[in-house]
Amino acid sequence: MLDRLAHSLRTVHPDRPAVLRLTRLGTTRAGLRRGELADLADTFATALHARGLTAGATLGVAVRPGPRALAVMLAAHRLGLRIAVLDPTAGPDVLAARLSLARPDLVLADAAAQAVAGWAGPLARRADLALPPLATLGPVATLGRRLPGGAPRLRPGRSAAPLPEAPGAGGRDTDAVIVFTSGTTASPRAVVHTRDGLAAGLRTVTELVDPRPGTTVLGGTFFVLVPALTAGAAVALPARAPAALARQLHRLAPAHTYLTPPQLRAALTAGARFTGRVWTGSAPADAALLRRVKQAGADQAWGVYALTELFPAAAVEEAEKSAFTGPGDLLGAPLPGVRTRLGADGELLLTGPGARHRYLGEEPDPWVRTGDRATLAPDGRIVLAGRLKDMVLRRAENIYPGLYEPTLHLPGVELAVLVGVPAGDGDERLVALVQPSPGTDPRRLRGALAGPLERMGAARPDAVLFGEVPLAGRSRKPDRAAAAAHCARELRA
Repeated sequence: MLDRLAHSLRTVHPDRPAVLRLTRLGTTRAGLRRGELADLADTFATALHARGLTAGATLGVAVRPGPRALAVMLAAHRLGLRIAVLDPTAGPDVLAARLSLARPDLVLADAAAQAVAGWAGPLARRADLALPPLATLGPVATLGRRLPGGAPRLRPGRSAAPLPEAPGAGGRDTDAVIVFTSGTTASPRAVVHTRDGLAAGLRTVTELVDPRPGTTVLGGTFFVLVPALTAGAAVALPARAPAALARQLHRLAPAHTYLTPPQLRAALTAGARFTGRVWTGSAPADAALLRRVKQAGADQAWGVYALTELFPAAAVEEAEKSAFTGPGDLLGAPLPGVRTRLGADGELLLTGPGARHRYLGEEPDPWVRTGDRATLAPDGRIVLAGRLKDMVLRRAENIYPGLYEPTLHLPGVELAVLVGVPAGDGDERLVALVQPSPGTDPRRLRGALAGPLERMGAARPDAVLFGEVPLAGRSRKPDRAAAAAHCARELRA
């Protein structure tokens, strides 16, 4: 798919807009054109090659989603590099551990990400952004505009060896991308997709969505940009403010719109009207939300079930989901090539051509453990019955308590857990339940916790409660369900 995109950008209407930008006045204008995006990818490939990066090297990327990030992906694909996706919202301690595992040969960071690590740190932490000091990242280059104090810009130079003539250096079964998911700062966990697996996932999205040339697609993720641009559609990145997003939807009338459930709820509250087909995932989307989207003008509203380990796995349209009357949440039929089975405890296991190859540092395993309890209907459709994992899903972000709970165990803390409490709109609130040691002053402890809480980035809890953490079982481990119920009662009170 990336080979096809690289060829398509130059040969299929190279003068047409590839990415549409939203101006400060709320209007949309052409950003990069298709041919310009291809040129940018070539420029990055030349610059990376001049830095000595060749097939098999690892490139860390801390760049906001958009055309520049896509151009880096195309450049890395051409050179046969492996990309490690670095998320500045993870917090400096977690990110440092992930860098230690991935060991990138070079880190590309845009000015915003670098500012987080330096002079803008206090401001950035308010926006849930945090990076460790730049010196700990290893070799760093700035992508795009450079601010004072930032790393040197990535500039084209003369390579010691010529660039590969055709896109896609390296074997098809070699590593393409590393995406970090769970684990702890002591033992981070990362999903590794090969070039073949990535291509299979992109093909599945293309067959499911079927973008058409000359249309407009609203969405900002890699799995949106690549199929849409390959088909000859223009892509608009969604506005962040709900009112601006509503205006954007009105002006563009996109054929396809990709938004998370929280984005959909905010847009609907702002009076947004939809057109064409709307796709949502990354968090649960019930039939009521999909119905609201269709009532607001969409021809179809789809819920997509996907994981970092396998994207996408299943999809269901509102009409089918609303007609389902059985217990549980209907996710739909597995998409072509995806196979399912249930573990002894009812956990849903998935495999298919687009499944991750392995976790970094572990042996390959074709079956993905989803952490979700499910049942399989006689016709093969998947029905979700709840999550087995401790993961908390807030605002379409997966938060793994094991990453952050150790930072809460300061002197004076007997036990601390992070739990999700239903927020009443399909989302969850993240709550820290902290049990002080006997004789500890809670007010002084709250002050001591301020620093660790600030460093948690996007996983900063919505509320911190002091109280006894419930225990269960012979091992007397924290009972997370009971802790969540206790926190819910306390918050209501």
